[in-house]
Parts: sequence; structure tokens; C-alpha cells
Amino acid sequence: MEFKDYYKSLGLERSASEAEIKAAFRKLARKYHPDVNPNNKDAERKFKEINEAYQVLSDPEKRRKYDQLGADWEHGTTEEEIFRRYGGARPGAEMPGGARWTGGDMSDFFEQFFGGTSPFGARGGRGGFGFRSTQPQRAPDLNAEVEVSLDDAVHGSRRRLELNAEDDCPVCGGSGLVMREEGVKGKRVIRSAESCEGCGGRGTIIGRRALEVTIPAGVTEGTRIRLKGQGGKGPTPALSGDLFLTVKLQPNRVFTVAGRDVRCELPVWDYEAALGAEVTAPSLNGKISLKIPASSQSGRVLRLKGRGIPGRAGEPAGDMLYEIKVLAPTDLTPDERSLMQQLADKRRARGVADPRADLIRS
Repeated sequence: MEFKDYYKSLGLERSASEAEIKAAFRKLARKYHPDVNPNNKDAERKFKEINEAYQVLSDPEKRRKYDQLGADWEHGTTEEEIFRRYGGARPGAEMPGGARWTGGDMSDFFEQFFGGTSPFGARGGRGGFGFRSTQPQRAPDLNAEVEVSLDDAVHGSRRRLELNAEDDCPVCGGSGLVMREEGVKGKRVIRSAESCEGCGGRGTIIGRRALEVTIPAGVTEGTRIRLKGQGGKGPTPALSGDLFLTVKLQPNRVFTVAGRDVRCELPVWDYEAALGAEVTAPSLNGKISLKIPASSQSGRVLRLKGRGIPGRAGEPAGDMLYEIKVLAPTDLTPDERSLMQQLADKRRARGVADPRADLIRS
């Protein structure tokens, strides 16, 4: 397309005022008018040229558009122009591509023009045309579950996680639109816009996201860890949602957990339970020495206060609970069996009560 410099046609600078435009046109019109130049094709062509230039530059709206788009001012469309032109459209107004707005808010129009999808995408106000919603919507929060070992729950850790989450569409860059555009005199001229096939116009896709996550010391089953801005993608970082990770403790072969209390079933030999003993027991921080009181029975619980899962956010630490389980030896030597028999005989001779008496009492 041949570029027509309307300012040059009238012999003006681009900063010319309305009065200067009018005066220049009148002067040139008198010079090249067909009545003054009968049968002069050059004068006729020049008169049409200055008349065309005047029709554009004397109209503030046309002049503004010409200044933005130059030669393509009648066909190209700027971001601002689309919003200005259709933002206040009334029902029944004809839209680009032959669509006709039948009423409702602007999303109704975009559903017609863009094949059922707003360029704002699922997040609102994010379209590639630069539209701005009057009230941008915050993107939704996301939730995920993270399995944590008991050791990590107690001491904290740094974890790399991969999860399904919402991210910007790589095809449209998060706009929801694929636009064909050209640069004209330093301005962006949009030729066409179509809903992005990569994301269906939403601007986002669900894909695998890798995150470095800090598991703080003292988490328990059900603890929620908030990762700010790692949820649904918003039109701006401030409007992105958060990601909430819910802690699920992995089973442990030695310990069971209830809240912050940690329980361990501790086997002891019958003679250790009867006589009392100092035994080695497991804890959350390695081996410890634990005293078993004499005459302990199965089911007795020994409590170490504050030795469970550490507290956080003002909560106290849990306790460590050892539940005694008395074991009888099964691999006695003849001498050991003889000693055990002597013990049994002495107790019967002493008239020790039958431990099953209450069970069979009528």
C-alpha cells in the first residue's frame, strides 16, 4: 500500500493546528480547483489529494487514528481502539467478523466474536488486547498433598516437589489469544485475533510444576503449608492464588503419631519387667537410656514430656510415650528352664494368687 502523507499534501508539519489545516486547504483548493484548471488532469489529481487529506486531518478522531496507524489507518486496529469502539457498544451493534452483540456484558460479545471464549481467559482481565477489567479477579488457590517422613516432620527439610498445577499457556503466553499483527510507524496494528487452541482461550494449562519447598520443623498430620503466589496464575503476580500443601505423615515402622505425641511399643523381658532394668530405647533423636520400673506390666506407659514432635507457632512440643510389652523367653537352656521351674514352685508354695481367678469366678 502506497503511503499517503496527508501533512505533506497540505504542506504542513504534524504539529499543525486545526486553523492551520483549514487555511492550508483553502489556499490549495483555490489553486487546484477544477473550475480554475479545466481539462488539467494533474490539477484534478492534486485537488483530490488535498481534499482527501483535509477530510482526514480536519476530523479529530480520524486524525488521531491516522497519526497512530499511518497509511493503514482505515483498516488496522489498535488495542485502545478495540476497547474504545466496542467497550460501550449497545445491543444490536455490529462487531468485527460479522458478529452482532445481542446484549448483556462484554463477555457476551466475546463469546460470539472469539468462538465462545473471552480473551480475558479464566482469570479475567488478562486478554492479549490489554483490556482491563474494572474489578480484576484473584486467581484461585490450589491444594495439594505432600507426604513427609517423621524425621522431616521433626527436624524440617528442603524438598523438591512435582505436582499438577496451573501455568501460563506456552502458545499464547497467558493471554488466551493468538494475534496476527504488524508494526506500522512504531505502532502495534492488530490484523486479527483468534482464541488460542493451546489452552482453549483460558490463558492457562494444567501441567507439571517443579517447586522447591521448605518443610518446617514441627509439622504434623494435616498441617497446611502456604506457598504464596504459587496457585492459579493471575493477571498480575499480586492476583495469583496461593498453593496450600497439606502434610500427610508417612507410616513409620517404630513410631506411631497422635497429634504431637509419639508412641513406641517397647518390648522388655519378663525378668526386666519384674526386677526393673535400664534399657536402650529408640527416640526421635537417636538412642536413649530408659529406666524400666520394677514390677512393670504389659500396657504400662512411660512418658517423656516434651520429647515428641517439636511445637511451632506457639504450640507446645508433644510427649514421647513408651508402652511396655512384656515378653517371655522362648529359647531357654536346660539350666534356665530348671531355674524357671524352681521359681514357679516357690511361688505356688507361697500361695501366690492365680492371675486368672477373676476370669473364672462364678
